[in-house]
Amino acid sequence: MKRLAFVIVGMSALALAGCNKSNQDAVQNAEINQPAADQLNELANQASMEAANAQASAENAQAAANEANAVATDNTANPREADEQNVSGM
Repeated sequence: MKRLAFVIVGMSALALAGCNKSNQDAVQNAEINQPAADQLNELANQASMEAANAQASAENAQAAANEANAVATDNTANPREADEQNVSGM
């Protein structure tokens, strides 16, 4: 039993020894792959401008549709007028 415990502790120690806290290569690779703050700000500004333009375009389309609906004439016949036309011939 003592041997099994010793083997487990030894394997755990070896496994944890491979985890080194100061792995500068990984840190430098992560820093290299990250864009600069100015690039992130520029991308964020572009995205917000595109969103604002899309919203303005949608609002303009809605306003145009509202104007078209307001100008459209009502061509439906009033049922009462149609009945009166039929009755007047009698």
